[in-house]
Amino acid sequence: MTYYLGIDGGQSSTTALIGDPEGRVVGYGRGGPCNHVTGPEARTKFLTAIGGCVRQAAEQAGLTAPFRFAGACSGFSGGAKDKAYLLDEIFAADAKYVTHDAEIALVGATGGEPGLMVIGGTGSIAFGRDATGKTVRAGGWGYVFGDEGGGFDVTRQALRAALRMEEGWGPATSLREKLLSSTGASDVNDLLHRFYTPEFPRQQIAAMSRQVDEAAREGDAVAIRILQSAATSLADYGRAVRDVVFGADSTVPVRMVGGVFQIEIVRTVFATRIESAEPVYLPAAGALLEAYRVAGRPEVRISGVPEFSK
Repeated sequence: MTYYLGIDGGQSSTTALIGDPEGRVVGYGRGGPCNHVTGPEARTKFLTAIGGCVRQAAEQAGLTAPFRFAGACSGFSGGAKDKAYLLDEIFAADAKYVTHDAEIALVGATGGEPGLMVIGGTGSIAFGRDATGKTVRAGGWGYVFGDEGGGFDVTRQALRAALRMEEGWGPATSLREKLLSSTGASDVNDLLHRFYTPEFPRQQIAAMSRQVDEAAREGDAVAIRILQSAATSLADYGRAVRDVVFGADSTVPVRMVGGVFQIEIVRTVFATRIESAEPVYLPAAGALLEAYRVAGRPEVRISGVPEFSK
């Protein structure tokens, strides 16, 4: 029996799904982040994350090494060029496609149909594809120069607000106390310097956006403004892509993908600025759909997708 493999390799986690010839998911695995491969340690982490996920999924599917698939698609945060060759150390495939995470997120979000989505995860990006295969993106510039509305940016804005309060030139906000109590830092300046160290990788900083959500739900005006601004930025990304791919008068809904959209204020404000909808599937399932496509079976529709990939 032939099998198909989809991998979602992100800044926060990695997921692998294996499907049978009929499109049924028969195995899945999950692991840590795998977005960087520069340097011996990063390379080892990448191989461990991907290899572990694939082995978990293969074990559930009843497969034994060496692993070979009829089709395989892998989508990676931070691009694919520096990662594709490493996959040969883990598995073989008759048809292999390695791409960026936004493409598999779009395929999953639309169930393989034309459409567009906005990712609000650790970072942010909008990506769309029409019926001819034309693709357009906006954002995705990374945490230094972009990623507006993503989790890292939300926490960054919260830290800035706390610093302004601490130095006496910004309004009072509960964000200062929440950030300090959740990290054990002595003051915000101390926390700022900790954020520059390996003690706080980007995905961990992004996860602290939950503190901003908590403050906003308690009525903190500064936190509310930060989240409203995040939603506006994400909607602007989505509108820019939609206008190019489908036209300015289009009402094609934007699929919302990523943890930032779990924040009620972000979801609400986003929906007031652009037509929105829930994703059909999450990125790992999109990668599996692409695995069937590159193997010459674009008609396959998947089933048995685990809840965490819906």
